[in-house]
This record gives sequence, structure tokens and C-alpha cells, in this order.
Amino acid sequence: MAAQQPPGTAPAPRPLGRAMLWPAAAVALGFLLVYNSLGTSSPSEDKPLAPVVSAPATPRASVSAAPSASAAPRPSASAADPALPRSAPKRLSIAEIAVNAPFTQLSIGPSGQLNAPPADDANLVGWFQGGATPGERGTSVVAGHLDTKTGPAVFLLLGALKPGNMVDITREDGIVARFKVDSVETFSKARFPNERVYADTPSPQLRLITCGGKYDKEAKDYKDNVVVFAHLDSAKRVA
Repeated sequence: MAAQQPPGTAPAPRPLGRAMLWPAAAVALGFLLVYNSLGTSSPSEDKPLAPVVSAPATPRASVSAAPSASAAPRPSASAADPALPRSAPKRLSIAEIAVNAPFTQLSIGPSGQLNAPPADDANLVGWFQGGATPGERGTSVVAGHLDTKTGPAVFLLLGALKPGNMVDITREDGIVARFKVDSVETFSKARFPNERVYADTPSPQLRLITCGGKYDKEAKDYKDNVVVFAHLDSAKRVA
């Protein structure tokens, strides 16, 4: 993936296998974009099979830091304050496109790059653990592959979602956070609206991201990103 580096380092975009590279500094409101696909072996002539995914950059510490032990988390969502306390996601379910997938956490590796979800598991989504957890106040970012070397992957049909569709995320604390889709949009990677997608928000928001558009065989990359914008609609405890 071509992108920039975290705050405090000089920008030095370059391709690096299956890792994702990060922006040089956070935008004024929050996250930045990492929007190119993973570099892998060439796809077949008839069908692109390289794994593709998009994910966020490292957010500012003030945006992404987990609450301190002394903080008083809210026990559940309410009409007055829908935000949930911090809790990592376990499973993603989207009935309209038959998604039922476990999560893996995405983190910054020793090289300063955020590792992508494993390309050998087509039914796996990644959550950037440095950002908001799903249901927590702020923007939570979930990335998934469109396809892999072996065929279609978990977010193959992400672009088919419609406003009003529901996205359920089961969290480690036993709460299912239900998000309602606001819009589904496709952006050129060359003109990606970083601030709009990754900006910090005062309410719980969700972004689901994958690659889309035409496949560029020379660049071994899709030209666009598909982004689902959603907000926390309700929450219930199941365990």
C-alpha cells in the first residue's frame, strides 16, 4: 500500500508487500487515509485476485487513546448519550450481504506500519485498535478484503449496501452495537476525502472500507475505495 507515515516521522511513501503504510500527520479533525491495495503477486489475466483492503492511519493520541483506568465508562447506550464504553469487537454481521465474520485487531508493526488483515483468510475483518471501538464515541474503522488469491472475500458485496441497512457488531463486553447505514460511496484513491471519512466525531460512527472500481493490472491495485458511512442506532446486551 502506498501511503504516509505516522506523526513525527518524515513522509516516505513506498510499496511494502502486505503491510499498509501510514500518513505523516493527522488531519485537523482526526484520521487520515491509507487507501491503496496490498501489494501481492499478480492476479490472473481474466480476474483480479490480489487481496485488497483499505484502512485508517494512526489517529492523534487525543482521539485514539483508550480511557484511563480512572475514567467512568457509561454502562450502556441511551437516547441522551448513545455512546458505549470502550470494548473491542468480536464479530461483524451484515444480513443484507451475508457477512458473518470474526475480527482481528490491526496494529502498528515494528517498522511503523499497520499490518493488514491476513490475506489467507477470506472471511476476516480488521479493526484499527488504536481508534475508537465500535459504539464508542468517535469514528471506528473496519477494513476488509474485497478478494484474495483464492477468490471473493468478506467485503465483496460491501458496495451493495443501501441507506437504512443494519450492521451488527458483537463486542467483548457482550453488547451488540447496531449501526444504521447512512450512505455508501465510492471514491477515487487519487482524490480520497481523508477528513470526511476519518474525522473525529462527537457521536459513535462506523466506517466500513474496502477497495473497488476497476483493477489496474500494472499497478496491481484497484482504483477506488468503497466506504460505508454508518451511525450507532441502538445497543443491546446479549451475554
